Amino acid sequence: MSNISSITQFLLLAFADTRELQLLHFWLFLGIYLAALLGNGLIIITVGAPPLHPPMYFFLLNLSLLDLGSISTTVPTSMANSLWETRTISYPGCAAQVFLLFFLMSAEVYLLTVMAYDRYVAICKPLHYGTLLGSRTCVHMAAAAWGSGFLNAVMHTANTFSISFCHGNAVDQFFCEIPQILKLSCSDAYLREVGLLVFSVCITFGCFVFIVVSYVQIFRAVLRIPSQQGRHKAFSTCLPHLAVVSLFISTGMFAYLKPPSISSPFLDLVVAVLYMVVPPAVNPLIYSMRNKEIKDDLRNLIQWVLFHHAVTAFLQT
Repeated sequence: MSNISSITQFLLLAFADTRELQLLHFWLFLGIYLAALLGNGLIIITVGAPPLHPPMYFFLLNLSLLDLGSISTTVPTSMANSLWETRTISYPGCAAQVFLLFFLMSAEVYLLTVMAYDRYVAICKPLHYGTLLGSRTCVHMAAAAWGSGFLNAVMHTANTFSISFCHGNAVDQFFCEIPQILKLSCSDAYLREVGLLVFSVCITFGCFVFIVVSYVQIFRAVLRIPSQQGRHKAFSTCLPHLAVVSLFISTGMFAYLKPPSISSPFLDLVVAVLYMVVPPAVNPLIYSMRNKEIKDDLRNLIQWVLFHHAVTAFLQT
């Protein structure tokens, strides 16, 4: 029986056996990763300089930071494995992936819950918006999301990597995912982590219910808007928000709670891509690029950069 001390590396799931499909996977993930970097990076620059003061933009800044961190934790490693035809990840690297993923994903769930509350107050209780969501309150709520994610990550990482492994070191996923790591366990100690996962998923489900209820209240308020254009604008903004949140949370919960009887490499891979890769790439479009104020600020920023570049080039001639 090999235990935790004898494992120095894990083998991640290979997307394909042929070189052509490996390169296809590399270029596909590279395109998605660059789109996520560009979209979230533009939001961070636009919101941060000069800073936009409404709480919504502060939360968007935090969401972009979380999305950049989560997709950077898994996708570059998978791309490098396909490019160099390798599957290995070191034991400390795998533990670091688990910690960062739980930290960033948990914080994102909590932050999305806060953002739903922000939209609820803004639309349903606009007269109390400044009182309920002052700058100090927003900072405390964001800090609570990050702190809760950190504590959740410490708990799950420590518990997962304290168990013994005796079923090899091959992880049936393109990154270190806890349910796949637990399949390598050879003792009942993994049941502790299963219990913690169920507890965390229950909290996540509670956040999801809160988000859905908040948006239901928002939709009820929107239906009372006399202007058809105003209703269309509100629905076109809120419905994509709810769709992306539902995709992220539902696929994440399914990945961590699905029974082994319906598990398959293809299904696990598709679900992982849906909750791990897709949201960071589409969140900038869904949450920000539909916002007129952010688009105006982004346009002004691009114009300023182009003007500065033109002036610099003129002075150098």
